[in-house]
Amino acid sequence: MSSAQTPRRTSAFALFISAIGVVFGDIGTSPLYTIKETFGGHHPLPIDRLHVMGVLSLIFWALTLIVAIKYVIVIMRADNNGEGGSLALLALLSRAAEPNSRRALIVGSLGLAAAALFYGDSVITPAISVLSAVEGLQVAAPEFGYVVIPLTIAILTLLFALQRSGTALVGALFGPVMILWFIVLAVLGVQHIVKDPTILWALSPHYALMFFMKEGGNGMLALGTVVLAVTGAEALYADMGHFGRVPIRVAWYLLVWPALLLNYFGQGAMLLAAPDTLDNPLIRMAPQWLALPLVFLGMTAAIIASQAVISGAFSITQQAIQLGYLPRMHIQHTSDREMGQIYIPFVNWTLMVSVVVLVLLFGSSSNLAAAYGIAVTGTMLITAILAGMVMGRLWGWRRGWVRLLTGTFLLVDGAFFLANAVKIPYGGWLPLVMGAAIFIVLTTWKRGRTRLRDAMEHDSIPIDLVLDSAENLPRAKGTAVYLSGNSLGTPVALLHNLKHNQILHERVVLLTVIVENVPFVRKDARIESKLIRDNVHRIVLHYGFMQTPDIPTALANAKETDLGFFYEPMRLSYFVTRMIARPSGRSGMPHWREAIFAWMVTNAATSTDFFNLPMNRVVELGANVEI
Repeated sequence: MSSAQTPRRTSAFALFISAIGVVFGDIGTSPLYTIKETFGGHHPLPIDRLHVMGVLSLIFWALTLIVAIKYVIVIMRADNNGEGGSLALLALLSRAAEPNSRRALIVGSLGLAAAALFYGDSVITPAISVLSAVEGLQVAAPEFGYVVIPLTIAILTLLFALQRSGTALVGALFGPVMILWFIVLAVLGVQHIVKDPTILWALSPHYALMFFMKEGGNGMLALGTVVLAVTGAEALYADMGHFGRVPIRVAWYLLVWPALLLNYFGQGAMLLAAPDTLDNPLIRMAPQWLALPLVFLGMTAAIIASQAVISGAFSITQQAIQLGYLPRMHIQHTSDREMGQIYIPFVNWTLMVSVVVLVLLFGSSSNLAAAYGIAVTGTMLITAILAGMVMGRLWGWRRGWVRLLTGTFLLVDGAFFLANAVKIPYGGWLPLVMGAAIFIVLTTWKRGRTRLRDAMEHDSIPIDLVLDSAENLPRAKGTAVYLSGNSLGTPVALLHNLKHNQILHERVVLLTVIVENVPFVRKDARIESKLIRDNVHRIVLHYGFMQTPDIPTALANAKETDLGFFYEPMRLSYFVTRMIARPSGRSGMPHWREAIFAWMVTNAATSTDFFNLPMNRVVELGANVEI
């Protein structure tokens, strides 16, 4: 679907079902491993009433403060015209900060760091979710334990292969399954809570306080696994553009939150009665005859958990491309109903390879749990800082409320982050290394692109001077559209055409695409046209960072009065420049970063593909530019 088209809106009920299937998969599968890793992981805890009640209290208040209040109530209000995620938040704050100011630099760095960490989460979540679910076979059918790794890899490969069908199809298929999953979680939890109703006293925060008073430093270590209960909260915000704020909120409060709490408390009650069920608490909650079906349902839910971060990675990537932090990539719109539903092949297959390697490298969910959490808590911590800026500067909330909320969020998120920091030597280094690498890529492209633009503007020749020199050249029939990254200077393709072909078309259009710091630009504000000389037009097309520019569609949909001329697609040719960047050592970046930027320029999607230009009407001219 072209971005210029108006999508047909999906019903609220359909979005509710799809949101459950896509957005809540990650946090919905946390019961598979949270209790297990908290009491039996790298820092095991004794299974007694004090510790079980304390952990349950921590889980309840983590879900309440981080998810129910911080994300669902507060942060989801910080949408950029409907879009969420760290880069949408970055674009939102960028409008309130002076360009190149210290504040803009801080905001930009924090937003990019959160985005980089989210990519790390997008690799680890599918691996641990699917692997932990398949490991249930070791309990339900021990004779099939040898197939855990091969089956996990097969499931993950199939999941990534399905992505080209789009989140609309995936959500429609997965939504009913996840509804069943949450109902099963709730029923299993209630079954054990009724045997020990006193477990509900863990709702009181004093049990969490007693736990910390008893454990001291070990209590902080326990937070490193308790945080597994809230992994996936960041996906609520990142996927908001896919489904909208209301369906996500309704699904959370009516179904997801109650089901998760009932199951966690049920697991706690079961552990107190039978500590030997720790090997796989969730599967042990079910009767023996239901164990194997529950394993398969858990596998399906884990697949869905992976979908939440995969679709979030697609959204973040598109935002990064349009905001100038990543090179152009091929983007497919997978729905004619919802504009935000996209598929990016390069991101999809890169994630798949990374996830499979991770499964083979770590081999078990317990080993992966050590690597999990640091990326999630890092993203949450950064999001809390940016949200505080939004509350104070954009919303104009009272300073006392801003300080109270921001301070609470930072205290909670900071505690979880510090607790996960001890995992760095045991696998926590992995998401940090991945995040650092992605951060370098994002900043390298932004800086190199700025340097490239400055170099081209420095060498640019005023258009009036060029047209004066070409006044006596022969004229070719038709219209020539010259794409330019600079809305003021002369396109490089025009200079090359005049130099080599010594010809000018009857009508010349100098066209620039500008991406605004808003997700969407209305069609009536899309085009800006100016006649700079007889039959010479300068046109600027405006898009939002969640839209994929489609130049032919934009020109075709524009009125003749807006364009300044009659649009005839069969008499029109596009002239584009294929840039080749050459490291010069003068960009201010190390040579190795210049080399990375040059490689990205070479391998970026062409203007023809990215702007959906008809290949049989495109003339591509190369240009070497030193950075």
